[in-house]
Amino acid sequence: MIIKEKVVKAEFIKRPNRFQAYIKLNGEESMVHVPNTGRCREILIEGCTVILREGNNDKRKTKYDLIAAYKGNKLINIDSQIPNRVVEEALLNKKILGLTKYDIVMREKTFGNSRFDFKLMDSKEQTYYLEVKGVTLENEGEAKFPDAPTERGTKHLNELIEAKKSGYGAGVLFLMQMDNINEFTPYDDMDKNFGEALRRAYRSGVDVMAYECSLGEDYITLSKSVKVKL
Repeated sequence: MIIKEKVVKAEFIKRPNRFQAYIKLNGEESMVHVPNTGRCREILIEGCTVILREGNNDKRKTKYDLIAAYKGNKLINIDSQIPNRVVEEALLNKKILGLTKYDIVMREKTFGNSRFDFKLMDSKEQTYYLEVKGVTLENEGEAKFPDAPTERGTKHLNELIEAKKSGYGAGVLFLMQMDNINEFTPYDDMDKNFGEALRRAYRSGVDVMAYECSLGEDYITLSKSVKVKL
């Protein structure tokens, strides 16, 4: 997908809370919105280069959203709204292995006590529930999730298990919002319960998928599958 809004580079200064950051653009310091509630501590380091997307709503408090940052030479997209849009594009373009037979792609559908990101259906009305998790944490080619404890994420995995038990297809897709990833693994040191739930889901027949992205400062698209290590 192409980011249609104007994007600019800036220097990161600090992030006082989850939703706000201060940057320096054209020699001036200003506040921007951060569309990611994760910690991103290994990415948003003082002095790093960040990518800003200009907003088009005159009523918003900040002019820009901080959507990506350079970790050394590696560009990492941190916009939490991006993964679902990228995966939807990939589903429609039949780029996700094992899910190419599904022609009907619906967003934000409820099963049990959870609302999954996608409900897919094929020509025989077979149903598949898909949950998407954006991944921004990386170290030497190994990507991990989550970068902060997530009770909601564990709840989603347990509901996917129930969907599978009810006869539906079910899967979770981890989208690396970056390229050049060797493998993906759950970050047990950050959230042991999530890691255990992911392994339990896999043993229950829930598909566990990981894909990296091809990306630049003004585009990002799902590219190829990544090895999953559980």
